[in-house]
Amino acid sequence: MRSVWKGTIGFGTVAIPVKLYGATEEHGTGLHQLHLNDGGRIRMKRVCEADGGEVPFTEVGKGATLPGGQVVVLTDDDLGTLPLPTTKAIQIREFAPLDQVDPIYFGKSYYLEPEPVGTRPYVLLAEALRESGKVAIVQIALRQRETMAVLRVREHVLMLNTMLWPDEIRTPDFPFLDDDVPVQLRELRAATKLIDKLATDFAPDKHHDRYRAALDALITAKAEGREIAAPTEAEQTAGVAELLAALQAGAEEPEEVTKTSVRRAKAAADKADEAKTTAKRAAAKATTTARPRKKPATRR
Repeated sequence: MRSVWKGTIGFGTVAIPVKLYGATEEHGTGLHQLHLNDGGRIRMKRVCEADGGEVPFTEVGKGATLPGGQVVVLTDDDLGTLPLPTTKAIQIREFAPLDQVDPIYFGKSYYLEPEPVGTRPYVLLAEALRESGKVAIVQIALRQRETMAVLRVREHVLMLNTMLWPDEIRTPDFPFLDDDVPVQLRELRAATKLIDKLATDFAPDKHHDRYRAALDALITAKAEGREIAAPTEAEQTAGVAELLAALQAGAEEPEEVTKTSVRRAKAAADKADEAKTTAKRAAAKATTTARPRKKPATRR
């Protein structure tokens, strides 16, 4: 496993030298594009739009096109001069509870391995994070862009999860969010009971990639000249049928009907989030105001 980044973690007065490794790998389907007439595999070529010729990899560079059409070419040396303190250092910005970070922000996961001289402060930071129940919100320049990230502990190893910037998160704009959609209380209770019935501790090992297994079986069957049976409609809608049955049972209960709506629920959630943000800002301001300034130490 090759490291993709080398640098340090700034923790107090200590710089912890570390290496960054990819922590995950996604399994592809193994399918590729081919020419139906002869089975030849289709390859993509790098073609220059100016002269129409194929461009060898050694002549491929990076650049930007300005609004007026002028092209600015940037070399690796140019990019290396960017004044980013996070190019070789992971900067810890703050510590926060992990459950306050919406998973929509998460990107790729990495393992952090300490260099031998940094093992002791590395373990100290990992244990401190574990004891505090917090994660570190950091910034790092990775793959020629700076990104936010979460520094957390998993099985005694520090992990870095890259994050999107807030302006990279799209805002959902669907018509139903402005509609007054009625939801009856008895239906809501029936759906909640079904969730409670199916609730359990998350165990990833019991979940499997059924599509990949079915695809392998299909490829084998096609290669051997056999046919493979398609799944029945009942198999494909098993979970949906149970949910509908539970909702129907709840609708038949002779309870008083209380209605809620997506629009009112959304407005209440937005108001609660705004109140939390205002409270945090007020607390931070009060802490800053109340904190006495320390006099500089006088050396003798």
